[in-house]
Amino acid sequence: MRMSIRDAINLTLHEEMSRDERVIVLGEDVASDQGGVYGITAGLPAKFGTERVIDTPITESAIIGAAGGAALTGLRPVAELMFVDFLGVCLDQLLNQIAKFRYMFGGQARTPVVIRTMIGAGAGTGPQHSQILYPLLAAIPGIKVVVPSNAADAKGLLAEAIRQDDPVVFCEHKALYMDECDVPEGEYLIPFGQARTVVEGSDITVVAMSRMVVLAEQAAQQCAAEGISVEVIDPRTLSPLDEGAILTSLAKTGRLVVVDEANPICSMASEIAGIAAERGFDYLDAPVRKVTAPHTPVPATPCLEAHYVPSVDDIMTAVKATLDY
Repeated sequence: MRMSIRDAINLTLHEEMSRDERVIVLGEDVASDQGGVYGITAGLPAKFGTERVIDTPITESAIIGAAGGAALTGLRPVAELMFVDFLGVCLDQLLNQIAKFRYMFGGQARTPVVIRTMIGAGAGTGPQHSQILYPLLAAIPGIKVVVPSNAADAKGLLAEAIRQDDPVVFCEHKALYMDECDVPEGEYLIPFGQARTVVEGSDITVVAMSRMVVLAEQAAQQCAAEGISVEVIDPRTLSPLDEGAILTSLAKTGRLVVVDEANPICSMASEIAGIAAERGFDYLDAPVRKVTAPHTPVPATPCLEAHYVPSVDDIMTAVKATLDY
């Protein structure tokens, strides 16, 4: 069946809450008639009640802290951190508590928390509601980080996340919510750490994540019209990261471009470029190129924001420069 990413996430929440009564949802406006800012939790309170779909005060530290505590008691909470930009308000609960419970208690404690959060620019929401902070999250040992780029992956990865016994941060790009594709019906799980080959190619590898996968696929199609064969890899999860899939593709093409909407310093683009240099150096026929946002806050002005986010043209320029090296 064909549906949007927003509807796929909503469907998965309905299915997982029906399957397992331990699954609860909590966050700001999640029990409203609209189902939050983007309607993600619509229909859940009517079906499961407000004891399992819990509206919270505007206090991210309490939301994430309560989710961690609920998980320790045997529940499987799905907490909504409305925008990833608010991570700073609740970072201690995630960094020093939830991420470390299993380690500190010698494996005797499980913390099956899913934190759903919105990421990304492109909606004119300014520097405090548009950031890409998954590199910061992926750097924290003890949590898993998921970045779906289409509705089918959103369904399969979210179901897998809810069933995990470890904490997961599930990053939803707000500019992708209405993108549609065919989604498998019934139970559908995608194991973490398995990248997807979006487009097969032989001349150059492009690794992209979240919304950048969509742009990379468009760039690959335009390059194909010019006789350039681009392979596009979507990691789907950043921690764990499918390094093998990236290196296998690099061994085939000999060239690598990494597209990441995050700022360039300490980004996933930098991490993947480092992996290529350390473990795939013998495969490289040209230096790795990164296509990222500049190292500035996200502009609020739409015309500046359009220049801030990497574009199809930026990707094509990097591909051609790498091939011309």
